[in-house]
Amino acid sequence: MADTDRDPVELGVELLAHLEHEELTVADALDRIETVTTTPSVQRSILDTAVMRGVVEREDGRIRPTSGGTYVRFDADVVVREGEFACERCGASISTGHFVQFDGGELGPFGSTCVRKVLGRE
Repeated sequence: MADTDRDPVELGVELLAHLEHEELTVADALDRIETVTTTPSVQRSILDTAVMRGVVEREDGRIRPTSGGTYVRFDADVVVREGEFACERCGASISTGHFVQFDGGELGPFGSTCVRKVLGRE
Protein backbone atom coordinates (compact mmCIF):
# COMPACT_ATOMS: atom_id res chain seq x y z
CA MET A 1 0.00 0.00 0.00
CA ALA A 2 1.35 3.34 -0.99
CA ASP A 3 0.66 5.39 2.15
CA THR A 4 1.63 3.54 5.34
CA ASP A 5 0.55 6.42 7.62
CA ARG A 6 -3.07 6.45 6.46
CA ASP A 7 -5.89 5.65 8.85
CA PRO A 8 -7.67 2.62 7.38
CA VAL A 9 -10.99 3.49 9.03
CA GLU A 10 -11.00 7.02 7.58
CA LEU A 11 -9.93 5.75 4.17
CA GLY A 12 -12.61 3.04 4.21
CA VAL A 13 -15.31 5.50 5.21
CA GLU A 14 -14.26 7.79 2.35
CA LEU A 15 -14.42 4.87 -0.06
CA LEU A 16 -17.97 4.06 1.07
CA ALA A 17 -18.91 7.74 0.79
CA HIS A 18 -17.93 7.66 -2.89
CA LEU A 19 -19.83 4.53 -3.94
CA GLU A 20 -21.57 4.88 -7.28
CA HIS A 21 -24.40 2.46 -6.58
CA GLU A 22 -27.75 3.24 -5.01
CA GLU A 23 -27.17 0.22 -2.82
CA LEU A 24 -24.85 -2.74 -2.35
CA THR A 25 -25.00 -5.91 -0.36
CA VAL A 26 -22.82 -5.87 2.74
CA ALA A 27 -20.73 -8.57 1.02
CA ASP A 28 -20.13 -6.30 -2.00
CA ALA A 29 -19.26 -3.39 0.30
CA LEU A 30 -16.80 -5.63 2.16
CA ASP A 31 -15.24 -6.62 -1.19
CA ARG A 32 -14.40 -2.95 -1.70
CA ILE A 33 -13.31 -2.42 1.92
CA GLU A 34 -10.86 -5.32 1.53
CA THR A 35 -8.78 -3.03 -0.67
CA VAL A 36 -8.19 -0.95 2.48
CA THR A 37 -7.85 -3.77 5.04
CA THR A 38 -8.46 -7.48 5.39
CA THR A 39 -8.62 -7.30 9.20
CA PRO A 40 -12.22 -8.18 10.19
CA SER A 41 -12.30 -5.89 13.24
CA VAL A 42 -11.14 -2.91 11.16
CA GLN A 43 -13.66 -3.74 8.42
CA ARG A 44 -16.39 -3.77 11.06
CA SER A 45 -15.12 -0.41 12.39
CA ILE A 46 -15.27 1.05 8.88
CA LEU A 47 -18.89 -0.05 8.42
CA ASP A 48 -19.90 1.04 11.93
CA THR A 49 -18.20 4.44 11.58
CA ALA A 50 -19.78 5.03 8.16
CA VAL A 51 -23.24 4.28 9.60
CA MET A 52 -22.62 6.38 12.73
CA ARG A 53 -21.54 9.38 10.61
CA GLY A 54 -24.50 9.01 8.28
CA VAL A 55 -22.30 8.23 5.27
CA VAL A 56 -24.28 5.05 4.58
CA GLU A 57 -27.46 3.46 5.82
CA ARG A 58 -27.35 -0.24 6.65
CA GLU A 59 -30.50 -2.34 6.68
CA ASP A 60 -31.38 -5.94 5.87
CA GLY A 61 -27.88 -6.80 4.66
CA ARG A 62 -27.76 -3.80 2.29
CA ILE A 63 -25.64 -0.64 2.30
CA ARG A 64 -27.07 2.58 0.84
CA PRO A 65 -24.78 5.62 0.43
CA THR A 66 -26.39 8.86 1.58
CA SER A 67 -23.95 11.25 -0.12
CA GLY A 68 -25.63 11.27 -3.55
CA GLY A 69 -23.22 12.34 -6.24
CA THR A 70 -19.82 12.54 -4.51
CA TYR A 71 -18.27 10.10 -6.95
CA VAL A 72 -14.58 9.75 -7.69
CA ARG A 73 -13.66 11.66 -10.85
CA PHE A 74 -11.09 9.77 -12.87
CA ASP A 75 -9.62 12.95 -14.36
CA ALA A 76 -9.06 14.63 -10.97
CA ASP A 77 -9.12 11.96 -8.23
CA VAL A 78 -7.19 9.07 -9.80
CA VAL A 79 -3.44 9.36 -10.35
CA VAL A 80 -1.74 7.01 -12.80
CA ARG A 81 1.89 6.05 -12.25
CA GLU A 82 4.24 3.80 -14.17
CA GLY A 83 6.34 1.30 -12.25
CA GLU A 84 6.32 -2.22 -10.88
CA PHE A 85 3.23 -2.75 -8.71
CA ALA A 86 0.94 -5.47 -7.41
CA CYS A 87 -2.77 -4.67 -7.69
CA GLU A 88 -4.32 -4.19 -4.24
CA ARG A 89 -7.52 -5.91 -5.38
CA CYS A 90 -6.45 -8.94 -7.39
CA GLY A 91 -2.72 -9.20 -6.68
CA ALA A 92 -1.69 -9.17 -10.35
CA SER A 93 1.62 -7.64 -11.36
CA ILE A 94 0.99 -4.35 -13.15
CA SER A 95 3.23 -1.75 -14.74
CA THR A 96 0.62 1.01 -14.65
CA GLY A 97 -0.86 1.70 -11.23
CA HIS A 98 -4.05 3.67 -10.61
CA PHE A 99 -4.14 5.41 -7.22
CA VAL A 100 -7.34 6.93 -5.83
CA GLN A 101 -6.78 10.18 -3.94
CA PHE A 102 -8.93 10.71 -0.84
CA ASP A 103 -8.57 13.25 1.95
CA GLY A 104 -7.64 10.38 4.29
CA GLY A 105 -4.89 9.07 2.02
CA GLU A 106 -4.20 7.24 -1.17
CA LEU A 107 -5.78 3.91 -2.11
CA GLY A 108 -4.02 1.66 -4.56
CA PRO A 109 -2.33 0.68 -6.72
CA PHE A 110 -4.96 -0.96 -8.87
CA GLY A 111 -4.95 -2.16 -12.45
CA SER A 112 -7.22 -0.39 -14.91
CA THR A 113 -10.03 -2.94 -14.55
CA CYS A 114 -9.79 -3.31 -10.78
CA VAL A 115 -9.88 0.45 -10.10
CA ARG A 116 -13.18 0.58 -11.96
CA LYS A 117 -14.54 -2.38 -9.96
CA VAL A 118 -13.44 -0.89 -6.62
CA LEU A 119 -15.15 2.38 -7.48
CA GLY A 120 -18.29 0.68 -8.77
CA ARG A 121 -17.86 1.57 -12.42
CA GLU A 122 -18.14 -2.08 -13.51
